Parts: sequence; structure tokens; C-alpha cells
Amino acid sequence: MSGYAIGIDVGGTKLAGGVVELASGRLLARRVRPTQPERGGEAVLADALALAEELLQELEQWGATPDGLGVAVCELVAPDGSIGSGQAVAWQGLPVRERFAALGPAVVEADVRAHALAEARYGAGRPFSLLSFVGVGTGISACLVQDGRPFAGARGNALVLASGALRFPCPSCGASSPFVLEAYASGPALVARYHQRTGHRVRRAEELVTAADAGDEQAAEVLRSGGAALGAAVAWLVNVLDPEAVVLGGGLGAAPGLYWDELVSAARAQIWAAAGRNLPILRAQLGADAGVVGAALLGAGFGNRTEQTLTKQRS
Repeated sequence: MSGYAIGIDVGGTKLAGGVVELASGRLLARRVRPTQPERGGEAVLADALALAEELLQELEQWGATPDGLGVAVCELVAPDGSIGSGQAVAWQGLPVRERFAALGPAVVEADVRAHALAEARYGAGRPFSLLSFVGVGTGISACLVQDGRPFAGARGNALVLASGALRFPCPSCGASSPFVLEAYASGPALVARYHQRTGHRVRRAEELVTAADAGDEQAAEVLRSGGAALGAAVAWLVNVLDPEAVVLGGGLGAAPGLYWDELVSAARAQIWAAAGRNLPILRAQLGADAGVVGAALLGAGFGNRTEQTLTKQRS
């Protein structure tokens, strides 16, 4: 790989963008600004486009031409780049790919697939041909990467790990209540459960990790229970996909401490096949820049869906 590409990572909290050196995955320029999704999808889209234009101009000043522009967004994304959900950013129904394509060859993809591709190319997933990536932060999502290509599914929806409700009747009393993993084990869910238990407000789940380390038993129990629940989901993923390794990313997913320890322990205990029980379960290495780096890779044509999309755009 040689050359440069521009990556834009659109999250519910922040817009991040950068110029990525494809040979190394290094960010040569980086910009971050708040998303403020409450302003509406058009306002967020205008800011993301302005960020892309700013980075394109910077690259032009260096005398370089980008190999592509990739946009990662925290929503469902169909094979044609259209946005299929509006949970965090209201881009559903907007011509997002077309607006970015006016700046040059552009690819729009789900953020978890961008994160997974970045880790597979440059991060913790480099040694593996078949990798499961799990992103844990505001939400919980997953992506399988095989031979450097993120698997998207038939409709682009192969990423939903923890949003659907599970409902089973109690065999003793018959009572039934839905359980949604994302509402129990994600960062905001941990914060909400801690507040419910103690009345104390914290802003981020990482603060609970610090509190637990300082001896707060309520914080510790929230982290242990959340980690155990997510560990069961990771084990289910391993049982279904049989990857060589699992990489966990996101602010919470890669954080050391009780949540991580309980997650790994619970996952290993519930992986059914003995041959897979000790597979590597690894923390992501690229941190907050993974989405930008992965988006740039996708924009430059890496990944099966991306290659097909770019071929159509350039023909």
C-alpha cells in the first residue's frame, strides 16, 4: 500500500477526521469537533462535508492526491451506502454518499466495520485471517473480518450484537421480561445502573472503573455484572463463527479492570468447543483513531464491498 486517504468517523458525540498514510496507518492530520446530533441530520452532514473538504484542501497543499474518501457512521449502512437507521445520527433518507461523492470517489460504511478493518490491518488483529471484532461504548456491535475483508451481510446489517430483546418465560412461575444486552452492559447502561443503585451521577463508564479500583463495591458489582453479560454474548459469537481471535474495542471494550476481567472469564466459561476455549481475546490497539483509519482504508478500496463500489463509481 502507498499513498493517502481521508477518513471521517461520525459518532453520536464527535466527528473525527484525518489524513491517513496507507502504508503505516498513521494519521498525518487529525480534526475533531462535536457532532451535536440534536441539530438534525442536515446540520451534521454539512459539518462532516466541511471537515472532509478541509482535509482535502490540506492534502492538496502538500501536493498530494487522496486515494479515496471513506465515511464511517454509527448506523446501519446498506450495500449502496444508504443509511438504514437513525438511532444516533439522523441521516436516514438523506443522500449521504452522493453528497460526499461530489468531493471525489467516496464510500460510506458502518463504523464497526471501519474499526474492525483498521484493527485487522494495523492493530491487534494483524496476525489473524479470521477475526471477530466487538465494539463496546455507547452501543455494542460486532463485525467478522475474513482475509482483510469485513463481512457486511446481504443487506449491510451484520453488526447488531446487543440491540435485540431476548425474552424467555421462567420455568417456575411463567413470568417473562425482555433483556436487551445493550441496555445492560454498554457504557451508558452501566452509568444508568450505577445511578439507580446509588443515586450518584457519573458521566462515563470509565469513571466506574476508577471508582471500583478505589474500593466502590457498587461500581464493582455493576462492572462485574455487565462484563459477565457481555462475555456470554462474546461466547455466543465464538460458538457461531469460530474465529481465530476476538478483539474488543471502543472506550469501554478495551479498558482494563473488572469489566474486562469478568468479560473474558465469562466468555471462556461459555465457549462450547474445548478447542476454541482459549482463543486470544485481545484489546484493540488503535484507540479513538480506529474509526478514522478504517474509514480511510475503506475509501481507498480495501474490503470487498468497497472495491465493488469504487469500481462502479470509477467506471
